[in-house]
Amino acid sequence: MAPKIKYESVKIGDALPTITIDNVSRADFVRYAGASGDFVPLHYDQTFVEAAGIPTVFAQGMWTAGCLSRTLTDFAGAGNVRRYKVRFARQVWPGDTLTCRGKVTGKTEKDGEKLIEGEVEVLNQKGETTVRGNFTVLAS
Repeated sequence: MAPKIKYESVKIGDALPTITIDNVSRADFVRYAGASGDFVPLHYDQTFVEAAGIPTVFAQGMWTAGCLSRTLTDFAGAGNVRRYKVRFARQVWPGDTLTCRGKVTGKTEKDGEKLIEGEVEVLNQKGETTVRGNFTVLAS
């Protein structure tokens, strides 16, 4: 897949496309469980989580990381992600609104490839970071 971005036109500090996910639902977690095979009851079974002292189910970390990855694929194209690394900071709950965003922090050329580096994060409606990470994508 050809890169969607031109190396020369990208500047350090440029923002990646922002994605907003309104009203996260437990159905989102169940669909992800079916697609990924991650059927840990913390993500769908209300009785189980209440018995564990947790108020309600919460998102799989990889579900949230997948939502965040869309900022990269919208920016550079799915076939052009060279590295994507995240850390989970807090849970995502049903009803949350998520904002996925990122910015360019560097540009390098390595092994004949023009690479763009940056940082990404997911914020909930309270402005709290739920996932933070970094990336490298290919440019033309």
